[in-house]
Amino acid sequence: MWQRIACLALLSCSSFAYAGCPPEGTDRPSLDLLKQQEFALADDAQRATLALALVDCLADPDPALRDGIAYEALTAWMRGKQLSEDTRRTLMTRLYKMLDAEDPAGFAHPFAALVLSEVARTDRIEPWMSKKERNAMVVRATDYETSVRDYRGFEAGAGWRHGVAHGADWLLQLASNEQVDRKQVDRILAALASQIVPEQAHAYVFGEPGRLARPVVFIAKRGLLTEAEWQGWFTGLASRLGNQELAYQDPAWLARRHDLIAFLSGLYLESDQSTDSQINGLKPAIVAGVKSVP
Repeated sequence: MWQRIACLALLSCSSFAYAGCPPEGTDRPSLDLLKQQEFALADDAQRATLALALVDCLADPDPALRDGIAYEALTAWMRGKQLSEDTRRTLMTRLYKMLDAEDPAGFAHPFAALVLSEVARTDRIEPWMSKKERNAMVVRATDYETSVRDYRGFEAGAGWRHGVAHGADWLLQLASNEQVDRKQVDRILAALASQIVPEQAHAYVFGEPGRLARPVVFIAKRGLLTEAEWQGWFTGLASRLGNQELAYQDPAWLARRHDLIAFLSGLYLESDQSTDSQINGLKPAIVAGVKSVP
């Protein structure tokens, strides 16, 4: 396996072109072995080159390659601080290109967003992005979350897509970053609202309301909004339900209500159980939000 991986180091990290999945110079057995060895690669250049080459595998229809190898490897290397700033920046650029490309199978975009959440996490832990890069990422992440129209979660054999949840994970890392300012947080809250009560009236069944609640919890922890501002935001969510004359008379209206109540209920429980005063202090605003729902 190491001979296969080593040949990747001959390729330039900056000029490497997508080669498909498995990446050139590897095969499924070698990648399986790498996973068994907890993605240990001693050579920095080999690791960086393979990290960039694994981007294509994020679109692979095989969940064992997509989720179990590509995502897990990239996450392990970033959380282990084993990818340089230059490699992370190149990775970020390639993932943006993946988001811009067509995604007929519906795997590439959600998994690009999920890995971008890990890129964002590295900047939250130890800031390395420029202010311009970070703002561009906030725009990318909010545009992605707002744009999701594929609501498939888990499918037997195909595994996960989970676009809304993966976008929420990306927004979580940005929302909890002290370098992200109030204006950017407002944009994040607007993107979350667009999927808390989705216009397409999809009733969530794969835990999406809980994932959408997590960025809100971390925004609250930062203490950026007043109680009145939170109350306005929560009560404003009910306006997304649509024509009130359709209340309890329309499947789409009922689906939206289902999602909103699931979000508010889960968030209230998390707030109630929190020992953080800022998070616990959300309860009155959440209750106001619940009371605003027909």
